[in-house]
Amino acid sequence: MILPTTGARAVQLRPETQRLRREVRDFLAEERAAGTVMGRPDSWLTGWDPGFTRRLAERGWVGMALPKEYGGGGRGNLERYVVIEELLAAGAPVSAHWVADRQAGPSILRHGTEEQRRRFLPRIAAGQCFFSIGMSEQHAGSDLAAVRTRAERTDNGWRLTGTKTWTGGAHLNDYAIVLARTDDESGDRHAGLSQFIVGLRDPRVRIEPIRLLSGEHTFNYFHLEGVELGADALLGRPGDGWRQVTGELALERSGPERFLSTVPLLTALVEQLRRGACTPEQHTRVGRLTARLSSIRQLSLGVAAALEAGRPADVQAALVKDLGTRFEGELVNEVREILPTTARTDTTKGSYPELLATAILHSPGYTLRGGTNEILRGIITRGLELSS
Repeated sequence: MILPTTGARAVQLRPETQRLRREVRDFLAEERAAGTVMGRPDSWLTGWDPGFTRRLAERGWVGMALPKEYGGGGRGNLERYVVIEELLAAGAPVSAHWVADRQAGPSILRHGTEEQRRRFLPRIAAGQCFFSIGMSEQHAGSDLAAVRTRAERTDNGWRLTGTKTWTGGAHLNDYAIVLARTDDESGDRHAGLSQFIVGLRDPRVRIEPIRLLSGEHTFNYFHLEGVELGADALLGRPGDGWRQVTGELALERSGPERFLSTVPLLTALVEQLRRGACTPEQHTRVGRLTARLSSIRQLSLGVAAALEAGRPADVQAALVKDLGTRFEGELVNEVREILPTTARTDTTKGSYPELLATAILHSPGYTLRGGTNEILRGIITRGLELSS
């Protein structure tokens, strides 16, 4: 599906941003030669490599949009976009810093106290502090207003009790930003929610693995068993959690990871076709996939440009996520038809059959994570009604 672009202009990148792209490609070529970048699908989700993250940070490519006074790069969202686009297209192992860089850092910058900014942001930008997302629960996935995790006031701060699910990287990361209910008095489900910064190594935090179909351990149940927090763990003001979360979700849903997760498989397909005789039909079908990819990329760039200009982009972000994640799954099916191959996990890592198998096993999650597409279409519809 290609959306009409009447009245819209394609985002144009400045020459210095294009030079940055070449720098990233040169760096990735070196890493690929060293065997650290292997063109993996879903690399932003399953590629946990803190050493790679630190090397990115040394070049100023983690925390790029954070202010320099907090250790960041002081650069724009479009420059950051170019860097992560290249990393994702290459299938680089970026999951260690992904959430910290994408949303935890910006959220702490926007809502945190000065002490929280000084404590966390320089370490995020240095590739030394990693975050998970503590939003979803068993009965509160896309419907986050149904969260049951509770935060009760104590003499010294707060006590959190509840269970989060689909918490990526909780077994490896340092902290999670947790959405919890602090007030039940209001009849509005979206009121009375607050966010907290929770240390994942706290003895009253219990991590239970959730394995993917491939057997990989990426997600977790995250049990908060009466976790005692100081008053300084509150992020933002009590009761502002819903407003803060919706801002985070715009960052979570709009980025290039919502349509580039399976692009390394497309790249591998093209390499396979180059080695043989590519038929006109194969050529045409690859061209159609590339055209769809290009159109969704322009939408995603538009969200990055809106964020850079300080404009809200919730509806556009939902649109990118809906179109992009459907494209990711459909790309896998198209690739299987364009070049029929037996998908195998018991073969050379990085080979075309192994990449295909990995993408197939991951594909059920594409339209679920970050909010189901059905929920997102409701957001899009309401947004269009308000703008009409």
